[in-house]
Amino acid sequence: MSLIELGPGQVELVVGGPGALAPSARLFDWSRADEYEAAFTVEIAADGVRARLESVTVTVWDNLGDFFDGLARDFRGWEGERAWINNHLVVAATFGSGGHVYLSWTLRSSFFPQDWKCTVTNVIEAGEGMTVLAAAVRAFLGQG
Repeated sequence: MSLIELGPGQVELVVGGPGALAPSARLFDWSRADEYEAAFTVEIAADGVRARLESVTVTVWDNLGDFFDGLARDFRGWEGERAWINNHLVVAATFGSGGHVYLSWTLRSSFFPQDWKCTVTNVIEAGEGMTVLAAAVRAFLGQG
């Protein structure tokens, strides 16, 4: 994963493995509507498939940063799936063997079954990997 500084006060977050075909999630074009709401673009890709949503809106009450902090804090594992759900973005995490977190990013055009959705999954090391990712998510959300 990478937190890339694009300019003063502007960063993008890329979560993915090495190689052009590795599953990846990219959060970029962050903007703040007001003190309570921000928006950004999310693009996910894997094996030649790419999906993108231009404006994912989050509020301070959505707690995306808290979701990632909780995953990092529980590095010894958990049962079942944990999910953070927004209108168009779903981030789900399951703890797997070998101390890895399977982090799925789902983009969806809406709630209706006939609309499109696309999911990619990254494998992140539960200890240091999730701690670094949680800090990167906080930095991305806190810019501006």
